[in-house]
Amino acid sequence: MDPLPKPPSPTVDPPLGTYPAKVDERGRLKLPADFKEFLASFGDNRVFITSLDERTLQLYPISVWRYNLDFLMNYSEDPEASQSVAIIANANGCGSVIDDQGRVLLPQDIRRRLNLENTTVHLDCYRNQVNIIGPDVVEERLRRARVNLEQKLATLKKAGFQ
Repeated sequence: MDPLPKPPSPTVDPPLGTYPAKVDERGRLKLPADFKEFLASFGDNRVFITSLDERTLQLYPISVWRYNLDFLMNYSEDPEASQSVAIIANANGCGSVIDDQGRVLLPQDIRRRLNLENTTVHLDCYRNQVNIIGPDVVEERLRRARVNLEQKLATLKKAGFQ
């Protein structure tokens, strides 16, 4: 099997931190300017939006999603895993376009199941994707992260975290 090419890279650094963003009553997500600029740096305004974990949404530049599809098709170590992820991604996802105002339409079925209509969500970037996280999941993650936080931070500082 031939190795896959390297995944596409942006020409702009991804935004750092977590940003609030609004999903309107029609299911359109208004991207903050930093996210719009980051996604545009892939050279296309088309994206693929899905939920791989069925708790959060992932927004991929179309070139990154095509790379992921090639990866899934060629991944032979665990064909069941790659097929399952492809099935879930397609069932929960669809292509979309970022409009001139920085809005993108989220897939109707999954945004309703995740209760992401007409609400504020949180956005972050990881590995050339934008994560769209609803308020309930944000709070759950923060609760888990705060458990033994002082000890976790001390361990990391001892290992060299600045």
